[in-house]
Amino acid sequence: ESLAKNAVEQYCGLPVVGAVPKLKQNIFPERHMGLVPHLESDYAKKAIAWAKDIAEKHLDLKALWNLAHEAPPLDYPPEGKKEESGLVLPESPPRIGVIRDKSFWFYYPENLDQMKKLGAHLVEINSLEDRELPAIDALYIGGGFPETQAQALADNVTFRASLKERIEEGLPVYAECGGLMVLGKALVVDGKEFPMVGALPLSLVLEKKPQGHGYTILEVKERNPFYSIGEKLKGHEFHYSKAVLHPSDDTRAVFKVLRGEGIDGQKDGLCRKNMLATYTHIHAGGNPEWARRFLRVAVSSRERNF
Repeated sequence: ESLAKNAVEQYCGLPVVGAVPKLKQNIFPERHMGLVPHLESDYAKKAIAWAKDIAEKHLDLKALWNLAHEAPPLDYPPEGKKEESGLVLPESPPRIGVIRDKSFWFYYPENLDQMKKLGAHLVEINSLEDRELPAIDALYIGGGFPETQAQALADNVTFRASLKERIEEGLPVYAECGGLMVLGKALVVDGKEFPMVGALPLSLVLEKKPQGHGYTILEVKERNPFYSIGEKLKGHEFHYSKAVLHPSDDTRAVFKVLRGEGIDGQKDGLCRKNMLATYTHIHAGGNPEWARRFLRVAVSSRERNF
């Protein structure tokens, strides 16, 4: 510690305000996909209290505070001209459902923010407690840990039935990773099979090792509600589940995998009716048209239903 401290102070000209030694204990709870989600707050509170004690014991917090206040203000570049949305929305904004609960909680905040900036009204949905879908024009199901809530998802029979019925009626649905998993026929965890929504002809088997992990590049090869044929998408995937496809005449894979694993190393993005489900997570910053198209699909869906 002394050697590292002296080297940093002498050669980097930076003050060292402390050093955290290697710790045998690690109270931060972990799972096969990383940290336990914030929704399970009892774990988080204990972990934060533990980290606070470690910081107070090993760091000069007063010196750190003083250094922070001595720092000059950041010189932000001036904001550019505000982008036009390119959308003509009805007086009543489209209602976009977002499932957020212990099963589905991984959403890039920028994705949701972009929808709201474009005029969408986001409706939060709990797939574990709600009995049925509310009145919405489109649905976004993000990633998460459906495998840890498999029994609760299976037990909420009326919600699963409501979601499947709305999909059959043509509700636009965009699902990423965990969303893909719940839309299949079944989720298999430790050899036990749990019934899911049944809107896609596949079963998902949870494996012990990652089945896809890293950045992805996809090329759109088939028609679908959200992307144009020929587009290339950049995203990421991180999943332990393996998809087992069942024969189907009304479901097509719309993405060719140029980088990553997807469903089988060659394709990803299953499309049926107005539903698109993929293992790849998209970030709105790298795909700026994503939110606009989502809202256009939602508006179009509402107009068809009137």
